[in-house]
Amino acid sequence: MNIVYVHGLDSDANSNKGLLLEQCCQENYPDSKVYRPDLNQSPEQVFSYLTKLVDELSQEAKTVLIGSSLGGYFSTLVSNRTGCGALLLNPSTQPYVTLQRFNNDNSNETLYTTSGGWAITKNHLQWFAEHPLSSIVNPKKVAVLIKEGDELLNASLSAKFYSEQGARVILQEGGDHRFSDFREHLPEVMRLVQQL
Repeated sequence: MNIVYVHGLDSDANSNKGLLLEQCCQENYPDSKVYRPDLNQSPEQVFSYLTKLVDELSQEAKTVLIGSSLGGYFSTLVSNRTGCGALLLNPSTQPYVTLQRFNNDNSNETLYTTSGGWAITKNHLQWFAEHPLSSIVNPKKVAVLIKEGDELLNASLSAKFYSEQGARVILQEGGDHRFSDFREHLPEVMRLVQQL
């Protein structure tokens, strides 16, 4: 099985969750290969790259995306397009809305530069506006882990959207947006991934 870890906004290929996932698979699931691409580029490039990667990997083995935050949004789009499984961690469902916090009235082209080096522009925000999450094509291939204590995104909004679409949603008390206790949940994560 191939697992593609899709990191969030202020992250990169060496994200803590991605590294923990890779280590877990090397030690306990030797038949699983983890891919950790750096996705600090325009949303159009990220969507195109992930779609192509999943199409290529799916020719050789089952492929599942694990997407965190903004990575959950992209994983949902790619799952809708390719039919692959997707496990989402505190997914962003309305990036056009939540990323408005970087929008301002100055004339600078760059609104915000992520820690990974992606310079967000108004054109990028417009791309998100034009690509809203409106439905889940394969709800049985999507599972969602949401921390009720998420301090950055509205946990109930995400839970409502995915539940209404028929995806499996697991709400966990407390926690935070970064899923700081991810290591403890790796057995559950891998169980869910194998079911998708």
